[in-house]
Parts: sequence; C-alpha cells; structure tokens
Amino acid sequence: METSLWIVAAAALVTAITTGVGALPFLFVKNLGKRTMGWSNAAASGLMLAASHSLIAEGASLDIVLTLAGVVAGLGAIVVADRLLAGAGEVEVADLEGASATKALLILGIMTAHSFAEGVGVGVSFAGTEGLGTFITTAIAFHNVPEGLAIALVLIPKGSPVWKVALWAVFTSLPQPIMAVPSYLFVETFRPFLPVGLGLAAGAMIWMVFSELFPAALENVESGSAATAVTLAFAAMMAFQMLVLAY
Repeated sequence: METSLWIVAAAALVTAITTGVGALPFLFVKNLGKRTMGWSNAAASGLMLAASHSLIAEGASLDIVLTLAGVVAGLGAIVVADRLLAGAGEVEVADLEGASATKALLILGIMTAHSFAEGVGVGVSFAGTEGLGTFITTAIAFHNVPEGLAIALVLIPKGSPVWKVALWAVFTSLPQPIMAVPSYLFVETFRPFLPVGLGLAAGAMIWMVFSELFPAALENVESGSAATAVTLAFAAMMAFQMLVLAY
C-alpha cells in the first residue's frame, strides 16, 4: 500500500512539534540561580554530545567516509558562522542581545541544520519497508523532546520566556516536514546525502559544546560538578534513545 504524501508530511510535522515539549518543564521553574545556570549549560552539553554520538553512529552505518566528511564540513561551517557573527555587531534573538544572542543564534542554527538530515531520514524511511516510516518517525519525535530541552536549558536561564523558547524549538525542527516529502518522492537522490547531513550536524554540535556551552558552565560551577552533569545528561539521553529503539 503506497503511503500518502499527506501522511509523510503530517508525520514529519509531529516530530517538529514535539521539540517544543522540551521547554514545558520550565513552566514550573521560575527562578534560576548561578549554579542552576551552570548545571543547565552542562546538561545541555551532555544532551548535545549524546545527540552527536547518535548522529555519527547512524551516519557511519550508512557510509563512514561520507559521515566523517560531514563532521569536518560541519566544523568548518560553524567556525565560519561564528566568525561572521562576531564581526556582524549587535544581534537580537529570542529576547536576548549581545553575546547571549550570538550564542543563541548559533545553537538555533545548529539545531535547525541538523533537522534537515532528520527530515530526509523520515522521508527515506517511508519509502522503505512497511512500518519503517512509523518507527523512524516515532523515534525522532521522542528524540526531539530532549533536544528541545537542550535549547531551553540554554535560552531560558538567560531570560527568554518559556512560550517563546518553545516556539523557537519547534522552529528549529521545521526542516523536518519541509525535507520529508521531497526525500520521499526522490529517495534515491536524497539517500546518498543523508550520512553527510548527519555528520555535518554532529560536527557543529561538538564544536558548540566545547566552544560555548561547557565553558559557560564552568563560569558558574566547579569543573567536577559540571563534568558530572555532562556525564549524567549524556547517559540519560542515551538511555532514553535506547528505550525508544527498544519499542
């Protein structure tokens, strides 16, 4: 039975919406002290490192050379973007200004870029064996919740309202429904680019962790405490992903 294009688009849209769910816990947390901000940045680091690990592992299962090429390309792209933003003067995003806005823009950009690869993954999966599309869509939807949390952990402690962060989180995943339909229609054309896209997003995320997020965590908490938060967040994300894959 052939899958309707509307089903592919709707499935990918659901994965995008679930990203905003990650910001909802902050509806119940109003005031964040310096230590909490430090742990938040450390936790976001762990979540992004786990996401990078999963992206590289998935890409390597398809083509390890193209995946590694994507990692290097992602590193180059984020370094160039960082330098361009540094020379662009004051920017404003998510109610933030100055250095905080620049960091927010980088994080949102990285998350948006990696969503292109996930959108291709959804479309390609629906063109595969029966039931594969539903499985991949469900896995990505659940995977997007902690990614939305990672975005919230960085933006909300700096003063962005929860509702706006939730919308920004959903925005970063909009490439998923945008890319799902064309990749479903032209699966053989898109399939070879999937490992490159996965590696590109992973390379940019890893740079972001060690250039921005973890140093920001060390400004507010001791290195041992920050490292513990990173490790626990990494382990929690990996356990979450394995739980999703198990079902």
